[in-house]
Amino acid sequence: MNSIQSQIAENLKNIRKLRGYSYDQLAQITGVSKGMLSQIEKGESSPTVNTLWKIANGLQVSFSSLVEEKEPTVSVVRLSEKTAVTENNEQLQVYPYFPFDSSKKFEIYFMEIMPGCVHTSDRHHGSVEEYVLVCDGEATVIIQEVDYVLKKGDSMRFEASQTHTYANHTHQITSCYLLIYYA
Repeated sequence: MNSIQSQIAENLKNIRKLRGYSYDQLAQITGVSKGMLSQIEKGESSPTVNTLWKIANGLQVSFSSLVEEKEPTVSVVRLSEKTAVTENNEQLQVYPYFPFDSSKKFEIYFMEIMPGCVHTSDRHHGSVEEYVLVCDGEATVIIQEVDYVLKKGDSMRFEASQTHTYANHTHQITSCYLLIYYA
């Protein structure tokens, strides 16, 4: 069985079981025979595009939900395997850990702020919140001319619809995680 065929089989089976449908019920709402549905789920048949559209329409799911691979249930991100996006002559290093996913509405970064770095970020459009969790060192977050000093283990949340600044006024590297949530 080829990989797309096995992916379709797995996805269809998961959707059917999640909704508690028998093959008879699924056949009734999709217009695809119960025998064909069973063969697809077992990976014994490679369905046509037309058949997949019938199934997707009957289940009221996207076509891609039948053919795309699911994200793995475990994802490991290693800093050593990431490339930083840098600014201020590499005084600010941002490592994308988990990119934006519209179904989850957030993204996560690991950020290193070098000693003496001051980085101002323009306001984000829409309802965006930033969450900062300091791992090591000390970060100063400046919002509306108010300094918030965060030390190792501290965190904060703020609406990112305003200009905000990250600064490291110490002599050691500050590292933190940054979660950006799009409401």
